Amino acid sequence: MRNPMFFAPALAVSAFALALGSPVMAAGKADRARAAIGEAKAKIEAADAAGAADATPRARADAKATLATAEEHLAAGRKEEAIATAHEATRRAEIVIAETHDRQDTTAAVAADAQASAAIAQQQAEVANARAANAEQTAAQTAAENARLRAAAAAPQTTVVTTEKTASRPAYVAASTAKPTVKKKVVRRSTAAAPTRTAETTTTTVTTQTN
Repeated sequence: MRNPMFFAPALAVSAFALALGSPVMAAGKADRARAAIGEAKAKIEAADAAGAADATPRARADAKATLATAEEHLAAGRKEEAIATAHEATRRAEIVIAETHDRQDTTAAVAADAQASAAIAQQQAEVANARAANAEQTAAQTAAENARLRAAAAAPQTTVVTTEKTASRPAYVAASTAKPTVKKKVVRRSTAAAPTRTAETTTTTVTTQTN
């Protein structure tokens, strides 16, 4: 049988070591809690920088509330609870960041689609305006041509008829004269000139009024 006096010093040493170790362990848990809380704060700040306040306000508020609870645990000396709650706040903050990015990507995609649709609509409107302008120009040209044709049809029609007449007038012919002689008979005759032709031109202008 072992001597009880042998175990007494050993138990005293163990008790002393345990007494010394407890404050060290407690101090280590407090540091871990503070580190966990600091990590959660950094994640929430990153979520705010990403725009979580606008994209996911409710999830951001939950993460901040969880962080506040972790700080309360640490202040009350509940170090284990503080550590666990701070880790939960970090997890929620990471979810907030992911959801914020997803919503921002979705918003950007919707905006891009809307911009593309607006560009297509503008292009179609320009094409339609060009077609309308061409149609209007064609209609104006057609109306002008029709008006010209109507004016030409309504204008008086003038016809010029030229008639040429040729009149013949006989030339004067002198009478024959003869001088009687005893021995010789001389007969003189005048030479008749060729008939003279006179040309007359008559111009007739006929104007026809179109009703």
